[in-house]
Amino acid sequence: MVEKKKGIFQRILDVIERVGNKLPDPFALFVILSFIVMVISWIFANRGATVIHPSSGEELPVKNLISGEGLQYILESTLTNFTGFAPLGLVLAMMLGIGLAEKVGLLDYAIRKTILKSPPFLLTYTVVFVGIMGNIASDAAVIIIPPLGALVFYKVGRHPLAGLAAGFAGAGAGFTANLLIAGTDVLLSGLTTEAAKIVDPSLIVSPLDNWYFNIVSVFMLTIIGGLVTTRFIEPRLGKYEGGEIDNEIEEQEDHPNAKLGVILVGVLTLVYWGGLFAWMLLDKNSPLTGENGSIMSSPFLSGIVPIILLYFILIGLTYGITVGSIRSSKDVTAKMTEAIQEMAGYIVLVFAIAQFTAYFNWSNLGTWIAVNGAEFLKDINFTGIPLIIGYVIFTALLNFLITSGSAKWAIEAPIFVPMFMQLGYDPAFTQAAYRIADSSINIVTPLFPSMIIILAFMKRYDKNTSIGSYMALMLPYSITFLLAWIILLLVFYFLNIPFGPGIYSLLENSTR
Repeated sequence: MVEKKKGIFQRILDVIERVGNKLPDPFALFVILSFIVMVISWIFANRGATVIHPSSGEELPVKNLISGEGLQYILESTLTNFTGFAPLGLVLAMMLGIGLAEKVGLLDYAIRKTILKSPPFLLTYTVVFVGIMGNIASDAAVIIIPPLGALVFYKVGRHPLAGLAAGFAGAGAGFTANLLIAGTDVLLSGLTTEAAKIVDPSLIVSPLDNWYFNIVSVFMLTIIGGLVTTRFIEPRLGKYEGGEIDNEIEEQEDHPNAKLGVILVGVLTLVYWGGLFAWMLLDKNSPLTGENGSIMSSPFLSGIVPIILLYFILIGLTYGITVGSIRSSKDVTAKMTEAIQEMAGYIVLVFAIAQFTAYFNWSNLGTWIAVNGAEFLKDINFTGIPLIIGYVIFTALLNFLITSGSAKWAIEAPIFVPMFMQLGYDPAFTQAAYRIADSSINIVTPLFPSMIIILAFMKRYDKNTSIGSYMALMLPYSITFLLAWIILLLVFYFLNIPFGPGIYSLLENSTR
């Protein structure tokens, strides 16, 4: 039998997959990067490289990690680099709350019921919307939402693969957007803060700093995802000619008190957040407000992570007790422990990331690259719009080789955040540019772990499906999401719209 010749697009994907597969595991990658930083610091130090710190005006030498002083630093700081790494505590704390809400079944129930009970005329947009919002449950959304979307589409006589694609586009390509503050916001803002301190040690990037941008993104992507599904994907797929499928997802039984649990969670949500904001608005001397009753620069915003953590713990307890999944304090501990156990891989990775980041900062290589890189970009007049779009495209292409969002940002942040700060851009703006590139391209990278899972779901409805079928199904979402997001980023930039409370694209306009 003669093998069918592959098209150029498939050959490009094959090359990307082969190169990506040869990259080391993320932990090993950061160990290698740490050694590379050590070697580069040795070269620069021996050449007498120095840089003027942009804030203090002090002349800083590039310090040699491969020296007596460097060895002492490495030995004395290894543990504190790890335990003092800001994103670690933030993410693990958030997972105690979000993990509890997930393990008691609240998030799963809310996701399933929202999709399964959606009215037909809103079905497509609901699937995309729930997919985007599902990232509050982290990677679980990619497993839960696409098959639910396929099943509901099948039940109303529409092509199930269109429903699967809509759900996966929302959960995968729209991963970074949400109406709520999610674990992604906490993780990335922690890494961004570490990078920003290279230029300004006092600067802190809050999990809220991209919140307004994310809110607008949710509605924009919901509309675009729905339109791509109905105007392009479904006409291309045509009428579904497959046979009967199992309805095991729909047949899942819920606890008799599940609906009551959700109602109680809704009441608690109104009381909790309504009470907090009423307290701050009515009492200018509230301990949650800042000077003159300000909310923008206040303990409320700087302490938003424990406030959100407490909220998720309370709704997890409320739902868990109502449905009987929590019967004693031991159950609470067990479910939180289970959630943290799933973060074991992240904790291991953070150990290597923390060392890489610390070495980069201590050696002053980060400052040297930021200052000289910014000067170079100014000299060649590569600033403004070309720089923003160029950076987004660069990150999107890098996503084909490194699919882990946190690992990729841990590499990029120490370089690009200080460099863009030197050009006047707020770190939260650079973070937003990174997020849209990383998120939108997720679903078309050959190394994306969930690709195999989605292919398995696709074969349930079409046994002849292949990687080519998958790419043809998901590429329209990826391209349109990226283009729309770039336009939205530029709209925020030109109209000087805040990305979060008091946060704008330019540092000079932001108030922290």
